[in-house]
Amino acid sequence: MEWSFDSFGRIARHDRSSIALENAKAMFGRAALDGVSLLAFGNGRSYGDSCHNDAGLLVPMRSHNRILGFDEESGILEAQAGALLSEIIETAAPHGYFLPVTPGTRFVTLGGAIANDVHGKNHHLRGTFGCHIESLKLLRSDGMIHHCSNAENAQLFAATVGGMGLTGLILSARIRLMAVGSLDIEQRITPFGNLSEYFAIAEAADRVNEYAVAWVDQLASGRSEGRGVLITGNHASNGNRDAQGSETQLAVPFDLPFSMLNRPSLTIFNSLYFRAKSRKKEPHLTGFDSFFYPLDGVRNWNRLYGPRGLYQHQSVVPLEAAPHVVPAMLAASRDAGQASFLTVLKRFGDMRSPGLLSFPQPGYTLTMDFPNRGQRTLDLLALLDRMTIEAGGRVNPYKDQRMSAATFKAGFAQWQQFEQWRDERFCSDFWRRTALASG
Repeated sequence: MEWSFDSFGRIARHDRSSIALENAKAMFGRAALDGVSLLAFGNGRSYGDSCHNDAGLLVPMRSHNRILGFDEESGILEAQAGALLSEIIETAAPHGYFLPVTPGTRFVTLGGAIANDVHGKNHHLRGTFGCHIESLKLLRSDGMIHHCSNAENAQLFAATVGGMGLTGLILSARIRLMAVGSLDIEQRITPFGNLSEYFAIAEAADRVNEYAVAWVDQLASGRSEGRGVLITGNHASNGNRDAQGSETQLAVPFDLPFSMLNRPSLTIFNSLYFRAKSRKKEPHLTGFDSFFYPLDGVRNWNRLYGPRGLYQHQSVVPLEAAPHVVPAMLAASRDAGQASFLTVLKRFGDMRSPGLLSFPQPGYTLTMDFPNRGQRTLDLLALLDRMTIEAGGRVNPYKDQRMSAATFKAGFAQWQQFEQWRDERFCSDFWRRTALASG
């Protein structure tokens, strides 16, 4: 069957071959699978090619989305891998529970959240998504279902968490949710005039807040260079359990023939955004959807980048290097004439993930989005890679579409250990381009 399974970055857009889960199961353990590679595909929210398998078949998992059980006492929820985080929230919120870790979109599948070991605004307290997985069921090409946890098949569990779907098909998982007093967030916004001011307050903000994230005006120059706002938050205690969130009709309904996100438009947007946010210095309540998922309110917002798509670069650099490296990376982007629509800075803590290939490490993570302008964008991204690796950091694989094999292997020295646990019948475009390539 031929479908178009785009990644969210929309760089490589073409029809891709797929096979239904039940048909894939019928092939497992038989000679019919010889020479055919598989890869699960969730909801297409990965930015790069870690969710693509152009030399093989994709296995769509979204329709396998049943909530299998929920214990209101322990907060443990079990669901099939295709369930969206939004569906998990809708099930658990009326009982006073929320996700212990959530990425910036709720339209990620449970299987995708595990396979990418996603992180959120509270890594300093809760670590990654994988830290809260009680157990999972993994179907491998030998036809066997493997029950994995920290206590059972522990090495396979470690490879699967953050393993980008390469150890087999995650069928279902049990996750321990977090009890909260409300879905509402008590939010505080602290403006900073430059990055030195941000680094001076970031650690202290983490100590007293569940959530912390900074937005940086990447295009500001002169006396305003490095300005931004630190957004912190904690769950309120007002008992609001309404998980519906605010409805919006905002959408980008069709593909634009050009990118709307250029330097002049972003300069105006950043200036207005900084001023608007800076006015809200007093603590105030905000809904969970606007705090965690502001861009979910605009359907198909990635179309704003135009027909050539977007590259997202997310890096993490060690704590001691960040005050020097992060400003240099922002300056390099400006010098290259590249405008980032969304520039986000967060502090990772030292809570260790169970995953072999988990992205976070203690340090600061910088995320920038760039419209695809061909070779000059690729040249900038390669420069940002070098700056990251030279500082002792790493580049996020599940946000990537083009990093070199050398960049990946320098950031993830344990890739060879992981390769021992990869299912030989599972592969991705990313893995072929990096781990299986020379360099």
